[in-house]
Amino acid sequence: MTRMTARLSVRVAAATAPLLLLPWAAGSAQAHGAPTNPVSRVYACSPEGDAARTPACRAAITANGGPFTAWDNLRVAGVAGRDRQMIPDGRLCSGNLPAYRGLDLARRDWPATRLTPGGRLTLTYASTIAHTGTFKLYLTKQGYDPSRPLAWSDLPARPFAEVTDPPLRDGAYHVNAKLPADRTGRQVLYTIWQNSSTPDTYYACSDVVFPERGKAAGAARSTRPAPTASAPDASAPSAAPASSAPSSPVASSTDRSGHGDEHAEAAVGDGSPVAETTHGGSGPSAPLLAGGATAVLLLTGGAALTLRLRRPRRR
Repeated sequence: MTRMTARLSVRVAAATAPLLLLPWAAGSAQAHGAPTNPVSRVYACSPEGDAARTPACRAAITANGGPFTAWDNLRVAGVAGRDRQMIPDGRLCSGNLPAYRGLDLARRDWPATRLTPGGRLTLTYASTIAHTGTFKLYLTKQGYDPSRPLAWSDLPARPFAEVTDPPLRDGAYHVNAKLPADRTGRQVLYTIWQNSSTPDTYYACSDVVFPERGKAAGAARSTRPAPTASAPDASAPSAAPASSAPSSPVASSTDRSGHGDEHAEAAVGDGSPVAETTHGGSGPSAPLLAGGATAVLLLTGGAALTLRLRRPRRR
């Protein structure tokens, strides 16, 4: 009788395992991915990125009211291709989500990746949960002004690359494309990932730098951040008038962070480093792994407790 009770208890514990996993599963199901190369703002400034201590990321975290822990969860449901109607100007990088409003700050010193005009691009989009869908890649028009919040008018009407259901390898999607040949200076690579397996659409801003005309173009690469001494002061007032920027929930933060942009531009112009190299961007986020470990502990502890409760007392 005792053995039968023990076996029954183990079976009950196994059957209730999904209930123990529910809190972790519910949290991880809300996280899916973001570009790690060219590094996106949300990943670069996250605890898993390498640029959280740069002036731009510190300003974004301050404006955000907290760190970008959920770097893979910048998604909006029910857009269904109506991006320009659903996401207002000045809020493209945050997807109009208050939890990511710091990403909309207009600055010239965001962590950036150097690219070659007309060269080949392989976008690495880390995925913590796989989905089917279409990636659309836009590059800001020549003449884009980084000191103003990103607007739809800064982007061409059509993407320069569109790829549906690329294979997932080593925890990331890899989207190959040919870059436009006429871009120079600082630009924004804007990525839209419209899911077909869910109603969600993901948005990401990756800051990139092209050589100025007449200068040799090196291979596309991520570089280290500019020295702190030459970085702009995030608390200083903006050099640009506030009236020149579109309406945005972070307009005041943008104005405070814009001062000193001429130093960041000089760092780009003379070939100094302007960005942060990322590491391990294709793997799952730490919360997923931690959640799995917690679930295992809960399951093991639950089964042991059930066995102890079911064991008959000796008389």
